[in-house]
Amino acid sequence: MGVGRRSLGELFRLFIFLGTIGVGGPAAHVALMHDHVVRRRGWVDDREFTTLVGATALIPGPNSTELAMAIGHRRGGVKGLLVAGIAFIAPAVLIVGALAYAYVEYGARPVVDDLRYGVFPIVAAIVVVALVRLRKVIIGSPLVAVIAAGAIGLNALGLHEVFTLLASGVAMLVARSAGNARRTAFPALVGIVAATMVPGFWRILALFGEIGSLIFGSGYVLLAFLDSQLVQDRGWITGQQLLDAVAVGQVTPGPVFTTATFVGWQIDGIGGALAATIGIFAPSFAFAFFVGSVVRVVERHEALRHVLDGVATGSIALMAVVAVRLVESSVTDFLTGAALVGAGVLLLFTRLNSAWLIGAGVLLGLIVGS
Repeated sequence: MGVGRRSLGELFRLFIFLGTIGVGGPAAHVALMHDHVVRRRGWVDDREFTTLVGATALIPGPNSTELAMAIGHRRGGVKGLLVAGIAFIAPAVLIVGALAYAYVEYGARPVVDDLRYGVFPIVAAIVVVALVRLRKVIIGSPLVAVIAAGAIGLNALGLHEVFTLLASGVAMLVARSAGNARRTAFPALVGIVAATMVPGFWRILALFGEIGSLIFGSGYVLLAFLDSQLVQDRGWITGQQLLDAVAVGQVTPGPVFTTATFVGWQIDGIGGALAATIGIFAPSFAFAFFVGSVVRVVERHEALRHVLDGVATGSIALMAVVAVRLVESSVTDFLTGAALVGAGVLLLFTRLNSAWLIGAGVLLGLIVGS
């Protein structure tokens, strides 16, 4: 079945918009996608959305970017996947590339504190409101609530995110399969095997392709990979350059993995930036392509359905953990507290587009910082 230009155009406009305003990291991106894809457009319902969130959480790479690709795939096939992924990534790559150029040319560290001050409380409000709207998914039954609480507890104990999600999936399977031994003989779960890629452009491309194929989890995991591979092992950049790159990736909109664009520029100029960007994101397109197929297979097997339900529950629970951290780090005084509460009220009780609130946050930060 062909994909209409109208559908592709809708995907392009939505995800280039989200890629432009999506400050705050993966949890904020998921919250924004839920608002625009579920609440405003009705492309998928809450259950489908959380299923995709859970499925993308189990594959390597930038999960919110892969969620955008998976939504694009469901809406517009392979073309939709490519359009949604490229549109979501492109604004961040251009912004980070410009900052990387300025950093090299003028030797100045990017000024991000003013933007953080005004924008991060708004981002925290967006994430909290998304969780409120997904409350039926989180506490839809005593079993789901218990598994969500368990995921939060495992996270607090320091268990890696991937193992927390897998534990949530197994817990859901065991709980729902109890008393039904005949059906517990389910097909074995096959994990996605990350592909590793074995001067100049190609060397950077191969290294970042390897990182993009292997990395699970948050931007902090990316930081550890980059520190080990680029600072300690190869000495391609300094520790300070890496910290500045991570700061830029966090404060700019779009995927945090565009940190690679900044790092690549430090290594080998625009060619290095291009190689690092292609390398770190290319595996995600391949992984995201299989998410829809995996979800369809899972839907036909009750035991696997239980596992993915548990993974989705764990993913939303971990999003709640991030929301708490965002609130703690962004509310530093009365003004930021008022911004968070005000944004939350507006998001809950009006159909105000979150982009206006983020713009107001930018303005607040610039006014206070001037």
